[in-house]
Amino acid sequence: MKKLSIREARQNLSHLDRLLDEEGEVTLTRRGKAIAKVVGIGQTRPIPSHKSLRRKMAPLRKGSEKLVREDRDAR
Repeated sequence: MKKLSIREARQNLSHLDRLLDEEGEVTLTRRGKAIAKVVGIGQTRPIPSHKSLRRKMAPLRKGSEKLVREDRDAR
């Protein structure tokens, strides 16, 4: 991970894409303190599975379509 000051980032903005390809992510600093992290848009996080959460939930007594209809008709 590369660290750049704000001044360096402004001066090298045209080369930021190349730098991201090489480093993966760039941290921007102001007076030595990190203020932002720049990552390439192609780097995505995997979508978490909600399988374990679904297993923990109790099943509904009524189907969701019935609940929606009742809510809609009550208005």
